[in-house]
Amino acid sequence: MYTRRSFLRSASLYSAGVLAAPALSSFIKAGQPTIGLQLYTVRDAMASDPAGTLAKVAQIGYNSLEGATYTGTEKFYGMDPKSFKDLLKSNGLVMRSCHYRVGEDLGKEKEMKGTLLNDWDRAVDDAAALGIKYMVCAWLSPAERKGLDHYKWLAGEFNKAGERCKKAGIQFCYHNHDFEFDKQGDQYPYDVVLENTDKNLVKMEMDLYWVTKANQDPIALFAKNPGRFPLWHLKDMDATPEHAFTEVGNGTIDFKKIFAHASHAGMKYFFVEQDKCPGSPFDSITKSITYIKKNLV
Repeated sequence: MYTRRSFLRSASLYSAGVLAAPALSSFIKAGQPTIGLQLYTVRDAMASDPAGTLAKVAQIGYNSLEGATYTGTEKFYGMDPKSFKDLLKSNGLVMRSCHYRVGEDLGKEKEMKGTLLNDWDRAVDDAAALGIKYMVCAWLSPAERKGLDHYKWLAGEFNKAGERCKKAGIQFCYHNHDFEFDKQGDQYPYDVVLENTDKNLVKMEMDLYWVTKANQDPIALFAKNPGRFPLWHLKDMDATPEHAFTEVGNGTIDFKKIFAHASHAGMKYFFVEQDKCPGSPFDSITKSITYIKKNLV
């Protein structure tokens, strides 16, 4: 819980951070940093008690959200855009981004609505009604990773999805894991996606954990594709042989160094995401936000 004294102390620290790192000044709004959370981190709690979960997330200090996978049936955690927007507003939260699926997988996604390939118009309309500014392709199932030619085809679908998003004032993005950096022939699928998509229609949400796990350099990718990475996922990698997920600042990723290149990357928003937590995810996201406030914004 913030007291007036802690608020003033935090505000002075944030101001100092802006002077030290002008690229991050866009994250300071009325003395408060914009710090996001990907709700997949608290997915079980959101499934059982979305209202209580959002209240707890806000109390911890997050004010910017990214939704986990939307479907036309489930909508936003069982709510229509207006109801969910009202719930967010009551907690001082804004959902800036949301995750979606391609919908090509003929398994459990066969009847899924609101994917790129199945009722995308409805997904875009719902996102616009909620005020979402970024719609992100979250993941490709193994059945959707069929070689470089297929990635080229997917790039074409991303362009189409991005064009539809643009009409609604929304930016389309693609979120990476590590499989996009499994070289096929002499190319990475990730490069195929970048090279075969319109740089204005299709931006990238860089997951810093997965890029690092794939032995890639985020800063080098920023240099090669400046301005292409408006969204970042922050989760750390521990020092064990398993390279397990851990809280931001508790592992081996040099976030301070990477954040120094935020402007070059074109980063607008970042979201803490921890796929697996050792205990309560609320404990983990509290540790992450504490580090972020002290060191990154």
